Amino acid sequence: MVGIDIEHIAAMLLQARGDQHRFLVAIAGPPAAGKSTLAEALNNHLNGLTGLRSVVIPMDGFHLDNDLLDSLELRHRKGAPETFDLDGFAHLLQRLGRPDQPIYYPIFDRALDKAIAGKGVVHSDHQVILVEGNYLLLEEQPWSRLKTLFDHSIFIDTPMDVLKTRLIQRWLDHGYTLEDAEARAVSNDIPNARRVCYGSARADQLMRVLAI
Repeated sequence: MVGIDIEHIAAMLLQARGDQHRFLVAIAGPPAAGKSTLAEALNNHLNGLTGLRSVVIPMDGFHLDNDLLDSLELRHRKGAPETFDLDGFAHLLQRLGRPDQPIYYPIFDRALDKAIAGKGVVHSDHQVILVEGNYLLLEEQPWSRLKTLFDHSIFIDTPMDVLKTRLIQRWLDHGYTLEDAEARAVSNDIPNARRVCYGSARADQLMRVLAI
């Protein structure tokens, strides 16, 4: 991730952790901010430290299935808060606070465009859990309860013009025409991004992205 000091971010995170055995970290931000990239970079760095194990859990695994979204007439809004299984996700976060047994969680398969149950696992010796997702710090009800389940939080603040460029490029990479890519970004992705940027609680660490 260009311009990001992973060592500094990790040092602040570990200082906040202290001697806690299980430490839950929220990595929040709008779509295309770079949450997955940061989470994986932090995970690689933390796992390189002697005696420490970390794991990444993406919130995307809690997308509602496309068939259900169709029945709810929400397919066109996929990625918005109302298209996730919030209760299931919150239950997972609560379970993660009890590191006495393996905990399985779903992972979203982008090639299949669906979540695969039980594809990920958190073992009892995982000490740092990096959870990444758009709405982890959202202050809207009922999402606002999530922020109390984390021990530490990081928010990636990204200019809207940078997000728009990245979001359009995502659709182009999936084979859409420029016209269709722009339409998809403007109709759903950008509103979701604004919802996150202007409606999230203050994080313990703020990262600002200044360029593409």
